[in-house]
Amino acid sequence: MITLDRTGKGLRTAPRDALITLSAPEPLLGRAFGVHRAMDSMGAFAGPLVALAVLAAVGAADPEAFDAVFVVSFCIAAIGVLLLVLFVRDRRTPKAAANPVSPRAAAALLRGSGVRRLLVAACVLGLATVGDGFVYLLLQHREDVATGWFPLLAVGTNLSYLLLAAPLGALADRVGRLPVVLGGYGALALVYLLLAGPVSGWPLFALALALYGAFYAATDGVLMALAGPLLPESLRTTGISLVQTAQALSYFASSVLFGLAWQFWGPDRAIVVAAGGAVVAIAVTFAVLSPRKGTA
Repeated sequence: MITLDRTGKGLRTAPRDALITLSAPEPLLGRAFGVHRAMDSMGAFAGPLVALAVLAAVGAADPEAFDAVFVVSFCIAAIGVLLLVLFVRDRRTPKAAANPVSPRAAAALLRGSGVRRLLVAACVLGLATVGDGFVYLLLQHREDVATGWFPLLAVGTNLSYLLLAAPLGALADRVGRLPVVLGGYGALALVYLLLAGPVSGWPLFALALALYGAFYAATDGVLMALAGPLLPESLRTTGISLVQTAQALSYFASSVLFGLAWQFWGPDRAIVVAAGGAVVAIAVTFAVLSPRKGTA
């Protein structure tokens, strides 16, 4: 089930982001991605609340309660697919439609210096991200969060993400996308330091979850807005999928390395090392994608 779920996400993400880049004017790409991510986060925020409401209506003790949750979830997903079929149109250019993408054309993307720099940056930034599960486990480790409350940590992050995604996307259009992305990873480094620092209790939860949501708001869609103009329209989906694949592989490597560091060094030392890695990633990404090199 998890494999099918992740396969579906992998299949949909690059075409969806490419569709956004082709549907919005280039100067407004940050705002477009911000609005999309805000709406997506709204669903992630509301979903657990709807599930709780369904469980309360059916009765959590009822053996069929979770079946009701899955049926409601399926119906909502089916409505979303129906809306896509009825109202969303492909934005392929006539040139792109007349020239199907070949493996050779996809490989030719890597000859562009801008695309290569973008892939390097995506890998470096991916290595600086240890993953949601570890962040929430560290909060639970620090504050002894009850298991029943653990899912609400993600809800807190999504609330911050929801509130900040559109404003930070618009800010990226005004001041440049690279500064906003780097600021987002600065917020991530602060989250890591908070998890290793003396702050505790509700201030820790509020600051860590707010900053973690800000990290996602400043990086998730804005990085794709940064990538879009560097890729030709006929290969936009292919290029974005390459960037996202590189980042996903780096996420995987980062999670494995952080898990090993936790095992052998302990969580406190591991998260301090992760904070240092985030700072290094910011410096490397700035050097690789600096506006002075024509990729602002």
